[in-house]
Amino acid sequence: MERKIKNVFVKGPIDPQFIADSIANHQHKTQIGAHDIFLGQVRADKIDGKTVGAIEYSAYEEMANLKFHEIKEAAFEKYELTCMHIHHSIDKVPVGGLCLFVFVSSPHRRVAFDAIRFVVEEIKAQVPVFGKELFEDDSYQWKVNT
Repeated sequence: MERKIKNVFVKGPIDPQFIADSIANHQHKTQIGAHDIFLGQVRADKIDGKTVGAIEYSAYEEMANLKFHEIKEAAFEKYELTCMHIHHSIDKVPVGGLCLFVFVSSPHRRVAFDAIRFVVEEIKAQVPVFGKELFEDDSYQWKVNT
């Protein structure tokens, strides 16, 4: 079943209450036996003596949403999933803020564990989202995904 391409972008940091509400909204889905989530958080990395204070995320959103969709479809083909949600920040996220929320549900825990790892690794490898690391001294550099 082909799913509709959705906008995964959230302006600024992802609100923890949004995450809690997303989880709570699945209690009525009685075929689910396991959920797994990944939360990406902005770190205060020290690079060349400077400290990251925030990351400003940008993307060509139409292209990035298509890539997120393709990853989602690949995960549904590869794993027995009940549902999946992906949300990524756009714009400025301060240190400590959540910038990536991936939520998978399946009948069994091992599938959820394997699927979340697959999805997050594919996002990091394929999706054209760019992060500008903003240092506390007002300088910046473009982030390199690792």
